[in-house]
Amino acid sequence: MTTATTADEGIWESDFVKEMVKQMRALDSYGTYDGWPNERVLAPYIVTKDQRREIPVIGDPDEVLLARVKAFYNGLAVLVEKECGLMATSVINITHEGFGRALIIVGKLVVVDRTLRDVHRFGFDSISKMKDEADKILSVATTIIGKYGEVAGL
Repeated sequence: MTTATTADEGIWESDFVKEMVKQMRALDSYGTYDGWPNERVLAPYIVTKDQRREIPVIGDPDEVLLARVKAFYNGLAVLVEKECGLMATSVINITHEGFGRALIIVGKLVVVDRTLRDVHRFGFDSISKMKDEADKILSVATTIIGKYGEVAGL
């Protein structure tokens, strides 16, 4: 019988998941994550549908949650940079109500433009769903860079 953990073992070797672990460990200024397995470090990104329903949308998103959102898009920016060889920067703007935008910019070119809604509920059903979403975003970003490489190089 195949468990979710067994099925997802290869995912832990992917560049995206490795980068997300680095991003999350970088946020740990007090060494809390030292000795934690990668699965536990990335566990806050896993939010099931039932858990999402229980999270109230009213109230300000806390700093820990905002840091996780920023880490996700910073991780994507690192992978875009790795793929195209040009510096990529993530820009995140989220209001106190949990709405905003996430941009990834390469040169003068915006390669990712995501509207963020209900940031209180930011998360994915599983690590594989998170990786799938990241792969889609990266695919679009690299396609845009390929099409408008001259602007990306500015």
